[in-house]
Amino acid sequence: MPFTPFHMGPGAAIKAVTGKYFSLMVFGFAQVAMDVEPLVRILRGDSVLHGFSHTYIGALLTGVISLFIGKAVSERLLRAWNVMVRFRYSRWLVVSPGITWPAAASGAFIGTFSHVFLDSIMHSDMQPFSPFSASNGLLHIMPAGWLYLLCVFLGVSGLMIMLAFGMWKK
Repeated sequence: MPFTPFHMGPGAAIKAVTGKYFSLMVFGFAQVAMDVEPLVRILRGDSVLHGFSHTYIGALLTGVISLFIGKAVSERLLRAWNVMVRFRYSRWLVVSPGITWPAAASGAFIGTFSHVFLDSIMHSDMQPFSPFSASNGLLHIMPAGWLYLLCVFLGVSGLMIMLAFGMWKK
């Protein structure tokens, strides 16, 4: 996956199904956090882009960091969003700025573990079970184009469901 946008598709679908029990904001924060290491490796010109952060152990550690930092950052961003939309007389866009710990935890850990899972399908430098195994049994189980389409489909479906339920509630 080329950085975060495609990863957000499955997140939108999960949010549509789980509602208040999943934070899409913390999920998004976790996606960005996961791709910090590959970005640094790209800038350095490394031949291997997906290192420790793209293992399940790295995902666990990044999930913990995303839980605490991502929850605080996301709540601050949501408060700023609410100020902005109130100012522009778009009150229907106001959202609850509070994120529960369970919602933050599900967003953080589903975010990091799904990131490793999806990237394992298409990146040949992935070793998701390192340091225990160098193998990647998911590599090329589907063509990259199909994976992108799946992520886009999940994202569009999730957003449509959220929009439908949001309009129905109001």
